[in-house]
Amino acid sequence: MLNKTNALIYFLAFSSGFCIMGIELLGGRILAPFFGSSVHIWGSIITVFMLSLSIGYLLGGKLSTRHPSLSKYGLIFLVASIMVFPIALFAEQIMHFIFLHVEDSRYGSLLAATALFFIPTIILGMISPYSVRLLVTDREKSGQVAGRLYFVSTLGSALGTIITSFYMVLAFDVNAIIITFAATLGVLGVAAITFNRLTIKERTPCLGS
Repeated sequence: MLNKTNALIYFLAFSSGFCIMGIELLGGRILAPFFGSSVHIWGSIITVFMLSLSIGYLLGGKLSTRHPSLSKYGLIFLVASIMVFPIALFAEQIMHFIFLHVEDSRYGSLLAATALFFIPTIILGMISPYSVRLLVTDREKSGQVAGRLYFVSTLGSALGTIITSFYMVLAFDVNAIIITFAATLGVLGVAAITFNRLTIKERTPCLGS
């Protein structure tokens, strides 16, 4: 049976998967006005996201070996939130500059996708390995825990893809959705940090008791 801390971690991993795929899906809509929507545009977006996530997995795994805590886990979400916001604020200016200076739309779209999504996706990629580290308390069950975590995260990604593409893009502006994802990540980060502090207070005996 899951305790509250583990349940929160699974929920956060699910939510991060939702946000990652939602942002990736919106990447095509963001780049389309300047570079079109052909297959090489999606090739650029997918390449940037896969490379960024792989780097994030390495960094998250390394960070998780240094006194892992739910507070540090929450900070990853806060940093991700801060990095996602500029996509909505500066995407048009960045793409306009690249569009004027790079004639080939293949390399222009690759450069634009890198400028917009590389850093935020690296931070988001750090979440999964850090989640595994927080959840694993028994080496013999590490494989089972990792499998369950990646199942939950991938399920979040699938729902993020379908909900974003079927419903959100029809009801909201792309920038509004990006800001919503960024705000959601920030709220999740604050929730993790707050939960950790409350848990510590509950475990710490009151003075004089």
